[in-house]
Amino acid sequence: MAGVKKIKKVLVANRGEVATRIIRACKELGIKTVAIYSEADAKGIWVKKADEAYMIPGDPIQAYLNFYKIVDLAKQTKCDAIHPGYGFLSENAEFAEYCIKKGIIFIGPKPEHISLFGDKVASKKAMREVGVPVLPGTDEPISNVEEAKKVAKEIGFPVIIKAAYGGGGRGMRIVEKEEDFEKLFESATSEAKKFFGKGDVFIEKYVKNPRHIEIQVIADKYGNVIHLGERDCSIQRRHQKVVEIAPSPSLDEEVRRELYRVAVKAMFKLGYESVGTLEFLVDEDNNFYFIEMNTRLQVEHTVTETVTGIDLVQRMIQLAEGEKLPFLQEDIKFRGYAIEFRINAEDPTKDFAPSPGRITAYYSPGGPGVRIDAAVYKDYIIPPYYDSMIAKLTVWALSWPQTVNRAKRALEEFQVRGVPTNLPLLRQIVRDKDFMEGKFDTSYIDKKLPTFKLKPDKENEEDLATVIAAAIAAYHRL
Repeated sequence: MAGVKKIKKVLVANRGEVATRIIRACKELGIKTVAIYSEADAKGIWVKKADEAYMIPGDPIQAYLNFYKIVDLAKQTKCDAIHPGYGFLSENAEFAEYCIKKGIIFIGPKPEHISLFGDKVASKKAMREVGVPVLPGTDEPISNVEEAKKVAKEIGFPVIIKAAYGGGGRGMRIVEKEEDFEKLFESATSEAKKFFGKGDVFIEKYVKNPRHIEIQVIADKYGNVIHLGERDCSIQRRHQKVVEIAPSPSLDEEVRRELYRVAVKAMFKLGYESVGTLEFLVDEDNNFYFIEMNTRLQVEHTVTETVTGIDLVQRMIQLAEGEKLPFLQEDIKFRGYAIEFRINAEDPTKDFAPSPGRITAYYSPGGPGVRIDAAVYKDYIIPPYYDSMIAKLTVWALSWPQTVNRAKRALEEFQVRGVPTNLPLLRQIVRDKDFMEGKFDTSYIDKKLPTFKLKPDKENEEDLATVIAAAIAAYHRL
């Protein structure tokens, strides 16, 4: 096909399980891989799985953010392309532009789309112009507290303050009443400036207890756009997703079809290319509102792959090569349900504080319908510099009840010793009556957490007892 340039070698500009995931996809396509790693990540699995691996010395976080060094390394190692994964540089338009400037294929959307959707205010305006419903709120970034307060009063409380140039729950505050606005506005703008370099925010109507539904889209450079269904990401803690499901077990069918329609139409009108995810809030009356778009691979892409059979990472690579989508919308068949659980190294008994340290034992589940995406192992030392997610468990079955039962079994099998994890929370969730009936929204964990028993895993308690006993015995031998 004209315009197709086969990629022979990819630099993976990321770490952990997503780096491993990309390397595996490349191997199946016959593509050579180059891994990068920080000094703290010298023993990472992805380092061993890649054909070549190079350490970027210095700060352990900057190792994955210094795109000048990364692109230079790609050139030196004769890579055709760079895959950014998610997080780090994955939504950095300047990075994508620099890749192109240096003759490297950026495996992802065009820089202008990364830039557009990286600006929440501009993206909201663009989506409204192509007919997508958006929440009432400011059209431009705002930094003046008096002006912001006036807007909030016009919208009507409660409102939500959001960082204009970042996400992940940073720079975000919910304001229930007018008298709290100034204090929370100052707190939000200060946090936004700290994390994103700019303190600008925007104000939106706050929707209480919505469901968080996202639509996976995929598009080629020839104007073909299709969707790969939805994911329900309502089960969150502190605006961070914990459990993701495809398809949603409780979404109204008419709303589902309309979400698909507006998502595909918007991406077609904007000329979007590659994979991407449009995120929506669906209120109690089944009204839905666009909130943001992620111009990258999502952490939860596994559930979409599981119910469609389409490898999103391989497809991203092929689209970057210039290939045409090989299927039409009617060719996409959805089969069963899939649930992804994020396994985090965090202590449920200490307000889920991150828990870096050595994994003394690691037993992952298996059997039919069980998938593990991880980059940890026994004796692996979790570094303190990165996100606390250490693995992802994805389960699949033909019906929702079967999928939940499989999840219960797999979570019981999953054992991580040496560091606390959120496995106790996940085991409580899958046994909760509301979850089993598909009744949940973004307030689910806040409501349920006080009722859950989040004791550390029995195995970790036993490990601690063994350590204490050994210490006592050693003391008496002195």
